[in-house]
Amino acid sequence: MENQELSQKVQELQERIDKLEAKNSRLTMVLFSGDFDKVMAAFIIANGALAMGKEVTMFVTFWGLDAIKKPAIGTSGKTFLEKMVTWMRPNGPAKLPTSKMNFGGIGPKLFHYMMGKKNVESLSSLIEMAREFGLRIVACQMSMDVMGIRQEDLIDDIEFGGVAVFLNESYGSNTTLFV
Repeated sequence: MENQELSQKVQELQERIDKLEAKNSRLTMVLFSGDFDKVMAAFIIANGALAMGKEVTMFVTFWGLDAIKKPAIGTSGKTFLEKMVTWMRPNGPAKLPTSKMNFGGIGPKLFHYMMGKKNVESLSSLIEMAREFGLRIVACQMSMDVMGIRQEDLIDDIEFGGVAVFLNESYGSNTTLFV
């Protein structure tokens, strides 16, 4: 009997260790901002974690949804207010404003130019690279509903969910970042 009890205890401990190790290999991020520089930082961090072998889930909500929009979004079938939000917000990573020094849209152009001169990957390239490395992107359905964004307005092959998806991922991760 003692051997069986000892074996069971060892198995329970191994299961606990396995859970801890799995938790240490996961990163959860909330992308709330739609500012170019903040979105850029989020995808640099995501790519770094993915390169280290971490599982990364990015929950994209409110203004962060601008970063994962397709460049052209239709407005047919949308309410007047949804059309206004669509018209006022940027579509896709190439159109995002900077959080500082935006200068009426000149700031992002300046940053794109300087990044090209320094051989820094573009935001679009970082997004695609992260997706190829296995980044799990979950778009917040509630934010989409409030802002009149439809699934077809966003890039392909992402998931849609609510705060429960984010919380479940966050509880299973050893690190959660809010950008």
